[in-house]
Amino acid sequence: MRKSRSQIYDELLILKCQTGDKAAFEELVERWEKRLWHYAYKVTGSDSAAWDIAQETWVGIIKGIGKLGDAAIFPGWAFRILNNKCADWLRKCHLQSRLDNELSIQAQNELGVKQNINVNSELLYTAITKLSLEQRSLLMLRYHEGFDISQIAEILGAPEGTVKSRLHRTLNQLRRMVERCQND
Repeated sequence: MRKSRSQIYDELLILKCQTGDKAAFEELVERWEKRLWHYAYKVTGSDSAAWDIAQETWVGIIKGIGKLGDAAIFPGWAFRILNNKCADWLRKCHLQSRLDNELSIQAQNELGVKQNINVNSELLYTAITKLSLEQRSLLMLRYHEGFDISQIAEILGAPEGTVKSRLHRTLNQLRRMVERCQND
């Protein structure tokens, strides 16, 4: 796989950060801050919570960037930290409706295109709310953030085969739940 200029530049910034270059870190933050915040916002539905989580994520990145052995894995590594911070916040607040709504839209698009079924968004929303946090996070990383299987595996700290099978089972479970609701 060929790397884009942006990926190569990010890797250079990370290497510079590992040597203590503060300007490189500031530029890395500038390049990634919005993307990390956007994901946190989609998960939490709260502007202030998203900023707090993004800040906590940057603290984690600062603490661990020196130990990052391969600069190329930074995106997955950063999203893994972010995903864990979001999960912590959700567990504390029990506020998952925004995530569920966003996932229902994404999953409706995915199921509608891939399964050629007409999905009522309310039914899909209801079905997604019944999925586990792990399943909803998996759908969000794949269909909203656009990470591929290997990147999701890195973020979740799971083998690629496990991610593929979990995603497959989650989509099948979601499809069955929606079909069951449509038939009722």
